[in-house]
Amino acid sequence: MKGFFEPGTENVFQLFSSVHLLTLTAFFFMILLLFLFRKPLRKPGINTAVRIGLFIVLIASEISLQIWLWWSGHWNYQYSLPLHLSSISLIFSAILLLNKRYVLFEFTYFVGVGSALQAMITPDISLYTFPHYRYIHFFVSHGGTVVANLFMVFVAGYRPSGKSIWKAFFWLNVYTLIIFIVNFLIEGNYMYISEKPVNPSIIDYLGLGHGISYPWK
Repeated sequence: MKGFFEPGTENVFQLFSSVHLLTLTAFFFMILLLFLFRKPLRKPGINTAVRIGLFIVLIASEISLQIWLWWSGHWNYQYSLPLHLSSISLIFSAILLLNKRYVLFEFTYFVGVGSALQAMITPDISLYTFPHYRYIHFFVSHGGTVVANLFMVFVAGYRPSGKSIWKAFFWLNVYTLIIFIVNFLIEGNYMYISEKPVNPSIIDYLGLGHGISYPWK
């Protein structure tokens, strides 16, 4: 059990390894089941239970991460606050499950699902692989964000409009500006604005990190 939480392991994460691909396959199978059982999930009792269950999973995953970072000695206000896009999307998606506010869905659907899927395909967890806590947490939290939003699509019948894209884009840029200022003040790297992730990601193809500097690096 100690090895499950131990900070730093000999078995590092390998992008598109068999473990990674199996994890992605299991996730997409879960999405398929969500779609196939969308009608039974609309029954009031089941619907409420599933939404509350997903809410608990999402919030518990974020709380457990903060506890683990503190326990392992890795917690730092410059990098560990729940300010990354994935954490904000997770929190908003959890709230969405309870209050079912469409305005939250417009943001989490485009911003949360997009960032979570990209993160799952190219995870920034170089030191950890299955069955370590950090690996499991990473895919539960990001996968849970996607599941929560697709639950609102398949089960609740929510549909984003054309205006939703622009609203999400607007609020994403507002949040990015805030995080840019926060990073500057505390010398942090939230949302990877200051420096790209260690592992390969879509950011590698945006002209950053290859001879072209980040805003103030």
